[in-house]
Amino acid sequence: MAWSSRGKAQLGGLLLSVLGWVCSCVTTVLPQWRTLSLELNQMETWAMGLWEACVDQEEVATVCQAFESFLALPRWLQAPRVLMVSSHGLGLPGLLLSGFGAECFRCCRFRYTLKRRLCLLGGTLEVSASATTLLAVSWVAYSTIQDFWDDSVPEIVPRWELGGALYLGWAAGIFLALGGLLVIFSACPGQDAPSPRPAVPPAAPPSCAAAEDSNGSFCLMPRPRNLLV
Repeated sequence: MAWSSRGKAQLGGLLLSVLGWVCSCVTTVLPQWRTLSLELNQMETWAMGLWEACVDQEEVATVCQAFESFLALPRWLQAPRVLMVSSHGLGLPGLLLSGFGAECFRCCRFRYTLKRRLCLLGGTLEVSASATTLLAVSWVAYSTIQDFWDDSVPEIVPRWELGGALYLGWAAGIFLALGGLLVIFSACPGQDAPSPRPAVPPAAPPSCAAAEDSNGSFCLMPRPRNLLV
C-alpha cells in the first residue's frame, strides 16, 4: 500500500511519541537525577531520584533507600514527581488517540473528520506531556545548579551535580514534542484530504414511448414550440 505524506507524518509522529513516552517512564524510575562523589572516599557514589536515594559501593553492592513520606520531601522533589506522573497520564491517552486517528488504523471505519479530530487531540496531549516532562527535569536541574553555586555552603562540603537521568528526560521531552507536532501537522486541512466525490448530473427524463411499448411509468412530454398560451 502506497503511503501518502499524511500517513508518513503520522507514522513518524507515532514512533517519536512512543520513544519519548518510554524514555520518560525510564527517567521517572531512575535514581540518577542527582549524583554526588566524595573526594575522601572514591569508592562510593551517591545518587538521588524522585523515589529513592542510592549508594553505589564499588566491589560491594548498591544500596537504595526509598523516601518514606511525600510531604516530608523538599519542594524540588515534590513538584517534579507530580509532573512526571502527569506526563505519563497525558502521554498514554495521546498515543492511543493518535493511533486510532492514524491512516494505517483501519479496524473501524472512522470518518475522515473524526480521525482528524482524534489526531489533533492526541497530538495536543503528547505536546502537553512533553511540556510537563521538560518542566520537571528543568526544575530539578535548576535546583541542583543553584545549590552547587551557593556561596553560603563551605567549599569543603560535597556538592550535588546533574545526573544522567536528567539528560534522558530532556531527550524524552523533545521526542514527545516532535511526535505530537507531527501528528498535529498531519491533521491540518489540506494534507492529502480525500477529494469529494463529483456530483452526478441529474439524468434527463425519458421520452415517452409508444403506447404499445409503455410500461405505465410517468414521463414528461415536450411542449410543442408552436403552442400559443
